[in-house]
Amino acid sequence: MRIYTKTGDLGQTSVIGGRVRKDDAQVEAYGTIDELNSFVGQAASLLQDDRFKDLREQLAVVGQELFDCGSDLAYTPAKQQAYKTHAAMTERLELWIDRLEANNPPLERFILPGGSPPAAALHVCRTVCRRAERRVVALSDTAEVNPEVLKYLNRLSDYFFSAARAANLKLRVDDVEYVRGARVFSDDKNEQEPGE
Repeated sequence: MRIYTKTGDLGQTSVIGGRVRKDDAQVEAYGTIDELNSFVGQAASLLQDDRFKDLREQLAVVGQELFDCGSDLAYTPAKQQAYKTHAAMTERLELWIDRLEANNPPLERFILPGGSPPAAALHVCRTVCRRAERRVVALSDTAEVNPEVLKYLNRLSDYFFSAARAANLKLRVDDVEYVRGARVFSDDKNEQEPGE
């Protein structure tokens, strides 16, 4: 099988149910999810130590689920059969976040990406995930999208934040706090969380 097809040489690509320009909002959305999945693979490659077995296993699941999200977005609405992304996937992310945060030190200030290489890689995943979410929101203005994809991406960025902090904790490396800011988080449950 040849890798190159030459069918996209003039700036169009195939989606399930037709062809669109390569800069179409649909392609931007699932293409950014594909980009995110590459960064997830890179982050997982930095977590080979046995201390990170749980995070590696979780990232392997995330990689599969991001492919599901991209698949859901690759269909034109008229050709969609059954969506692959469903609420249980987001609920699992919430369980993972809760477990990670139970061990992470309390947040007092905003934190910057970094600390350890694995944490920095997971923060890259977080920010690319936010961009993917924005691309899907933009697509939803002009096309029908599976709403579970938006929920999943929103929660996934929170997962990456918690996982980055957990990676630093396992390596005994401090999170990098934003030192020019005051304490903004407390135990008050009415305060807004760092995610959205």
